[in-house]
Order: sequence, then C-alpha cells, then structure tokens
Amino acid sequence: MDNLTLSYIIIYVFVFIFGACIGSFLNVCIYRLPKNESLIKRNSHCMTCGEPIKRRDLIPIVSWCILHGKCRSCGAKISARYTIVETLNALLYLWVFYHFNGIFNPLRAALVCLLFSALIVVFFMDWDTQLINTYVVIFIGLLGVAEYIFCKDQTGLTLKSHLIGFFIVSVPLLIICLITHEKAMGMGDVYLMAAAGLFLGMQGALVALLIGLITGSIGGLIQKHRSGDSVFAFGPYLSIGIAVAALYSEQIGSWYMDFTGLNEMMNEAMLIIR
Repeated sequence: MDNLTLSYIIIYVFVFIFGACIGSFLNVCIYRLPKNESLIKRNSHCMTCGEPIKRRDLIPIVSWCILHGKCRSCGAKISARYTIVETLNALLYLWVFYHFNGIFNPLRAALVCLLFSALIVVFFMDWDTQLINTYVVIFIGLLGVAEYIFCKDQTGLTLKSHLIGFFIVSVPLLIICLITHEKAMGMGDVYLMAAAGLFLGMQGALVALLIGLITGSIGGLIQKHRSGDSVFAFGPYLSIGIAVAALYSEQIGSWYMDFTGLNEMMNEAMLIIR
C-alpha cells in the first residue's frame, strides 16, 4: 500500500468518525427541538431513570453496541434509532465526500454534508411529530446562500437559478396549502422546499419535488394499507427528494427530459424562435 492510498484511507476514516459524531448531536436535535429544550445546556441522560450518561457511553455507534442497547444504570432499552442516525449520517458524509471529491473540493462537500444532516433532523422530527422546525429550515437556507457565495464556480448555478429555485416549488405548494387549509400539507413543507430550492437551484428543486412525490405516494399507500390512515408526514419524503437532487439532479433532469421528449420539443421551439 503506497502513501497516497494510506492517506486517502485515513481521510475517509476521519470523515466517517466525524459524521458519526455529528450524528450524535443530530439525535439531540431530533429529541429536544420539538420540546423547545436547550441543545447544549442539559447533559444527555437516560430517558427511563434520568441518570446522566457517562462520557465513555457517549461514543457514537460503539457505545450502543457495547452496552447491547441498554442503559448502564437501570438496564432500560435504548432505542436503536440513536445508532441508526449516527451511522446514517456517517455513511452519507462518506458518500458526499466521495461524490464531490471532497479532498479537492472540501467546502462544497462540507456544505452538502451539512445539508444532509439538516435533512436527517427534518426526516425524523417530522416523522415523529409532523412538525418541521423553523430553525432547521433557516439553516438550510443559509447553506444555500453560502453555496452561491463560495461554490458558484463549482455548481454552475447563477443567482437567478437559486432565486427561481426558491419560488418554483414553494409557491405551488403554498397555493395548495392555502386552498386545502393545510389539510394536504403543512406550511413547514412549503418553507422546507423554499430553503432547499435556494440551495439546489431551479432544476434541483423540481427534481427534489418529483422524487418527493414518488416516494411520498409509495409511502402513503403502504401506510394506508397497514393502518388505514391516509394522513402522513410529507417532510421525510421531501427530504429524500432533496438529498437525491443534491447529488444527482443533473443526471435525473437530463434523463427525464429525454424520456418525456421535452428536450426535443425545446430544441424545436428554439429553432422556431431563431
């Protein structure tokens, strides 16, 4: 193994560990934000006995496995979700870092990693409470601003594309929301797609909505079949769509245009205009 390969391995191991550590903080956000609790002032504790969790038991992924998913003090079961969130965030950081060649484009990779972390919070929080936290949405919007300022040469997105992305999906969703008095979807979904559109740009926002609608339809049908309840949180499915669009919006957009024949129609229209 040469030095370059070893360096790559070390970097990717560090990215995984860092992602798992951030994932541990995401668990705090998912649990405390809906309750309006401080994210930093209160120490982590067992939900059953209230005993503070020792530092040695706060190692992401590892501690849960060592303890066999149980509290060291009272033996109460600790939800596997904590480890799932930590592992998911770590794996997504690895994938983003690989996809954007983060060794040479660290800022772009970092911004998308932070986007994915915010989406994980949206996914699980909305799944539990059917609420999307405003601060998380604002954070996503700020990531979009940062992406335009620092990464526009890499993304190829203009200010116009970012601004259109902000409105192109959120406005139709807002109209649906107002017409149905928030029965079809909540305002949180509107705000989420506005912030995500600012990050993704016009094409990315459309792809995110398309994926969100497809996955949401499938998830809704499964839920209705299992429980008979047709009411479900849309935010998790929009989060999936946003994550996919952040990585593959260009490929999916091009495929969709070719599949539907829109590319040919647009080319013909351009010829007529000329």
